[in-house]
Amino acid sequence: MFFSPIVKRSFWLIVIFFTATNVSAQPAACTLKLGEIPEASELRGFHLGMTYEQVKARVPPIEFGRADEIGVAKTSINPLFDPRFDKVSFADVRTISLDFLDGRLVSLWIGYESTFKWQTIHEFVSGMSKALNLPAVWPVNRGGRQLTCEGFSLFASLIAGSPGIRITDDAAQGRIATRREAAAAAAELLVIGDTRSKNYYPSDCDGRDAIPAPSRISFKDKDEAEMAGYKLAKDCQ
Repeated sequence: MFFSPIVKRSFWLIVIFFTATNVSAQPAACTLKLGEIPEASELRGFHLGMTYEQVKARVPPIEFGRADEIGVAKTSINPLFDPRFDKVSFADVRTISLDFLDGRLVSLWIGYESTFKWQTIHEFVSGMSKALNLPAVWPVNRGGRQLTCEGFSLFASLIAGSPGIRITDDAAQGRIATRREAAAAAAELLVIGDTRSKNYYPSDCDGRDAIPAPSRISFKDKDEAEMAGYKLAKDCQ
C-alpha cells in the first residue's frame, strides 16, 4: 500500500506525540533516602528513627505501651481533644499514631483536621511533595496515593474528609513480618498442657484447641511437659 509523504509524516508525528505523552505521564522515581527526609513543619517535629526518649522530649505527656514479643510497640496521641497537648504546635492535627520496633520509630501516621491548609488529596500530595522534596506524582493505591522511595514509603489518603499521611520504614516492616512468621511457627511447635487434667497436647493434636485459656500452659516440647508431671492426652495417641 502506498502512502504519500504527507500522510507518512503525519503518522510519525502522531507516534512521537503519544510516545512523549506516555513518557511524561510516568511518575518520577523517588531517590530520597530515609535519613534525608526534611524536618518539615507539617510533620510536627517527628521523624522515623526517633527513640522513646526523643519522642518523650517532643511530647512529654505521651505514654508508651509495652512492646510485644517481637519488639513492636504502638501508641497514639490526640492533640485536638487532649488538653495536655500544646494546641499551637499541634494546630490542625487530630491524631498521631506511632509504631516502634526495638525502641525506634518505624511508622508515623498523622491525621489532620478540617482546618488544615490542604484538604483535597491533590492539594495535599502537591504540598507534601514540596515540603519533603519529593516527586510531585504519587501513584494511586488503595483509595489513596502512595510513593515508594529508597527504604521508605509514604501513603496519603482522606479520612473523615480530611487528609492524613503515613510514613513507613519498609525495611523495618520486613523485619516485623519475618519475626511474626517465626513466632507463629514457634507457637505451632509448642506443646500445650491442660492444668485441670494434667494432660499435654502436641501441635498436631486438635484437642488442644478446646482447652480454655485459664487452663492452658505452654511447654517447649513433650519432654518438658512430662518432666512437669503431664501425660500425653488419650485423644492424641
